[in-house]
Amino acid sequence: MDAIELLKRDHRMVEQLFRDYHSAASGGQRRAVVETLVREVSRHAAVEELMVYPLAKRALPGEVQEVEEHLAEHMAVKKTLLALDKLSVDDPRESELVERLRQEIEDHVREEEGELLPRLRDAVSQTDLDRLGELLAQARQTAPTRPHPHAPDEPPALSLAGPVAAAYDRLRDRLQGRPRT
Repeated sequence: MDAIELLKRDHRMVEQLFRDYHSAASGGQRRAVVETLVREVSRHAAVEELMVYPLAKRALPGEVQEVEEHLAEHMAVKKTLLALDKLSVDDPRESELVERLRQEIEDHVREEEGELLPRLRDAVSQTDLDRLGELLAQARQTAPTRPHPHAPDEPPALSLAGPVAAAYDRLRDRLQGRPRT
């Protein structure tokens, strides 16, 4: 699967998680979906920031401002994820924060899939997109599973902070009984 297909697959998975949240039968089920959203969106954002956006800046030098806007959108998403991650089961603010997250992600995905990713596909060879897809799939396995809005969001600092954050996240996940990734 090439990088763009992988990113779109992640987007569809997150859209399904929002549907799962709304169809959940209990507060515990909704909380489990929220924890999955936090994990999957955090991992997706981390690998985009580490690999996709730097490539986009190099391959599309006229689109650097657009990439910076995507990074700003990631920051808003990470702040909402952090707020969600701190909530307890049945917190009355949960549905409001999930709706805010859904809107932030929906807007981001629409812009990314409608503008940035098609231009990236035109600018980067299929071989390079295939290789990047492999690297993204590997990186997702060791990416942070929680939001870190105060961490760097671009290499090289992200390359150093990401593994530390990921190890810490996985320890927290294990101690809190969250599913392993």
